[in-house]
Amino acid sequence: MIEFRGAGPAEFAERLDTVMDIYTAAMRPPADQIPGRSAIMRNHGTYPKFQCYFAEWRDAPGGPRIVGFAYGFRGAPGQWWHDVVYRALADRAGADAADAWLGYAFELAEIHVHPDHQRKGIGRAMINTLCAGRPERTAVLSTHDRPTVARHLYSAMGFMDLLSRFVFPGGYEEYAIVGRRLPLTPS
Repeated sequence: MIEFRGAGPAEFAERLDTVMDIYTAAMRPPADQIPGRSAIMRNHGTYPKFQCYFAEWRDAPGGPRIVGFAYGFRGAPGQWWHDVVYRALADRAGADAADAWLGYAFELAEIHVHPDHQRKGIGRAMINTLCAGRPERTAVLSTHDRPTVARHLYSAMGFMDLLSRFVFPGGYEEYAIVGRRLPLTPS
């Protein structure tokens, strides 16, 4: 049985090794990117209104085990992702659109499920749980801009493309920036 358990910044930091193990299994990043990604995630825990949920496999052999996590926070000027995406959206769609989507947004920073537990509705349930009761107007995130399981999930949950074929500064991969109005209607 999978249960979702909320965690604040302190527990998130304590469990960062487990978080990174799940992230690495799910995303398969180059080894040289893992320390930087870990530092970014640790820093995210200091952002305003940070919230994390762990998906725990309660009946795992040897006792409960975390098999997924999702976290987010209120986006704000001065945060790298927020500022980069805001500028790009303002350039492409205008300042009013950027303000409407990012002016009071919940940024879903990371959503990952260990590959052994994917395609069981855990990601969808974590997003619904994480977004439930949030006061922000919108939820926004970035995802690879290609037909992936994650991209399909976000679309099925009503997230729409705000930017497509977006390359972050210093990067080379294309991303889609997607968003939807809150509250989510669980499906």
